Amino acid sequence: MTDTPEPEEPPQAEGSIASRARGRTLLARFRKLYGESPWHLLVLVVCLAVSAYAAVRLLDTNWFEVTKWFVGAALVHDLVLVPLYAGTDWMTNRALRAGRPVPPPTKRRDTRTAVLNHLRFPAFLSLLLLLVYWPLVFQDSKTPYEVSTALDPDVFLGRWLLITAVVFAASAVLFTVRQWRARTRTTGSSHKRTGRPSHRPR
Repeated sequence: MTDTPEPEEPPQAEGSIASRARGRTLLARFRKLYGESPWHLLVLVVCLAVSAYAAVRLLDTNWFEVTKWFVGAALVHDLVLVPLYAGTDWMTNRALRAGRPVPPPTKRRDTRTAVLNHLRFPAFLSLLLLLVYWPLVFQDSKTPYEVSTALDPDVFLGRWLLITAVVFAASAVLFTVRQWRARTRTTGSSHKRTGRPSHRPR
């Protein structure tokens, strides 16, 4: 009984495998040099191009007022807003921990840190919207915006409060789901270690 020879791979298949290997090698080299994927660089270049276009359009209108506003906003942010929200974040962290020190990093998640993180994001988003749309929210501008927005000036405060409530509610739901999933995984792993079933008999 003669052995049947194994079929050789066609040259096209070998070429495709070699090309995929070269592509993976080039991608690995790119990640090693740049630190991220090519998509990250592409998105960054697009964002910089859009920002440059917006800056050119703004500077064409009234470059002195734009520069004055930019420098003033930077100074207000660094001298007023940074100490304000950094101090608020520190006090919130202290209040959640009730004076206890920060635990060492472990595989187990700290509930108080998770609560703080789920408060930070909606608060940051709400304050960012307030900072950007301050003249509309509090009607603190002499320039009429009805023509540009086609909306009544009285609606912006309520909409900002509604967005803030929705963002905080979504963050609370996400925190609850994550805590439930973490507790379920912990319960399942403990039952596996002890050899007991994960459900109680009725």
